[in-house]
Amino acid sequence: MATPSRIRLARERRALTLTRLAQMAGISQQSLSNYENAHAIPTRETLEKIAEALGFPPAFLGADEVEEVPSKAVAFRARTKTSMRKQKAVRAQAALAIEFNDWLTARFTLPEPSVPTYGKPSPEAAAEMVRSMWELGDTAAPNMVHLLEAHGIRVFSLDTEHQEVDAFSFWRDSVPYVFLNTAKSGERGRFDAAHELGHLVIHGHERPLNGPEAEREANQFASAFLMPRADVVARMPAGSQVDQILKAKAIWRVSAMALAHRLHDLGLLTDWQYRSTCRQLAEMGYRRSEPDGIRRETSQVLPKIFTLLRRQGQNPATVAEQLHIPLTELNSLMFGLSFTSQQGSNMRGKTSARKPVLRIVPSK
Repeated sequence: MATPSRIRLARERRALTLTRLAQMAGISQQSLSNYENAHAIPTRETLEKIAEALGFPPAFLGADEVEEVPSKAVAFRARTKTSMRKQKAVRAQAALAIEFNDWLTARFTLPEPSVPTYGKPSPEAAAEMVRSMWELGDTAAPNMVHLLEAHGIRVFSLDTEHQEVDAFSFWRDSVPYVFLNTAKSGERGRFDAAHELGHLVIHGHERPLNGPEAEREANQFASAFLMPRADVVARMPAGSQVDQILKAKAIWRVSAMALAHRLHDLGLLTDWQYRSTCRQLAEMGYRRSEPDGIRRETSQVLPKIFTLLRRQGQNPATVAEQLHIPLTELNSLMFGLSFTSQQGSNMRGKTSARKPVLRIVPSK
């Protein structure tokens, strides 16, 4: 049996048109359209041809119906600059991540989401409220991926093919998801994570996720969340010079440009000083990269999960097999983490009566 929604999902994941996939599978475009719209059922031989062209196991195309991630639910950073085919590809990857998360929650007790949604406060106030709720005080935020995971946000990485997509986020069945591009600098990654947290908090369930105003609000939230007003004002003098900014950015583990913008936002740099600072930083290479930057932050949950699975004789390959997806698809969600292959125990296939509880503590 073939599942129409899964044929479409796999095609969109590969960013293929109906015409191109039909050519690759050696079938007519009309036949493929009929399969995706449940107007016809492919034979086993035809289904195997489609699966081979897509690089997905035939079992994936015949599994239960899958619910797509709607476009309006996703906060794309630059929607107008991202082609529809690319948007569909990353939303298809997100749908696979949801299935992976469902697989995990059936076997592990993951942290419950504790992400407030504020529709009315200013981004600055919302950031202060979340920091207070999460007991962060007025100091620099810890590892952002660990922090989000500790508060029940499911954080996954984006496929390396999607370099033009910085990050995106959405809510699904009261569970928040964040997807991050791992090709960015460590400082940019922290800001992206805080930016997506801003979308979840400010635009979660009531207000539109997309548009220039939503992006500005998420940026303002991220800036205030990573660089608390009280801490920045206490540490940074008015009219800070470039060398002072470059030295101080390590305190909050943000980019030099982000700190300069925050100083301007707090009135510690005049308009002229801010423009001059940005020009100097750009000349030094800080507009497009972060020389001598920090290491990229990564997941704390996934290594813990696969350590426990390994004790049961399972590894990423066996998990991918159970999800009916290529191992490459699973790996693309896991921040490039590599797991040492070890001999499994005789527990494979056995499950405990109680699901293991994962306790995640954000590192400093």
